[in-house]
Formats: sequence, C-alpha cells, structure tokens
Amino acid sequence: MFDRDVDYGMLQKIYGTDPQGGKRYSPARCVGAVKREISGSPDPDHISTSYVERHNLTMRMHVHRFARLTNAFSKKLENLAHQVALHEMFYNFVRVHQTLRVTPAMAAGLTDRL
Repeated sequence: MFDRDVDYGMLQKIYGTDPQGGKRYSPARCVGAVKREISGSPDPDHISTSYVERHNLTMRMHVHRFARLTNAFSKKLENLAHQVALHEMFYNFVRVHQTLRVTPAMAAGLTDRL
C-alpha cells in the first residue's frame, strides 16, 4: 500500500442513530471518533478528514460529473479517469491558488511558469 516512509493515519467517525427515525439527507450526529496509525508515525493532531473532504468538495464543484443530480456523466469509466486526470493537472499546474499566490507546482519548485 504505502511505503514505510509515508506517515498515514485514519480517522473513523462513529455516528449515532437518527432520533426521528425517518430518512434524512444529512448523516446522523457524530458521537465519537477513533484515530489509528496505518503506517509510519503520523502526528495524531494532524489526523483529520478535513483535507480529503475539502478535496472532494473541490472535485465536485469543478468536475460536474461528480455533482449530484446532473446529466454530465461519463458513460465509460475510462472517460471519467481522463476527466479526473485533467482536473488534477489543471488544479496543480495551472490554477493560481489564493493562499499561495502561485500554482502548487510553482510553490514546490517544479516549474517557474504556468
């Protein structure tokens, strides 16, 4: 899975039952969470779902194939994979991020231009 040099942790959230007993659009209330070290030695204070949730939201907002109730879907899995690759390339090499004021690739020193 990951090399031993990668610090990887997992946060598993525990949800309670729905007090109303009916169907809801949002999940039930989170009643607890368990942090686990998967590989390496991750900092327990930085094991969070915030990073992946933010990435999922960005992906849904930019790639309409992941938005709910849309007709912009891929009939082939290969087309979806190409669309995801195009989005990641754009996001990391072309889009200037507000907090960085440059692209992530420029901030990492991989390139000096868009």
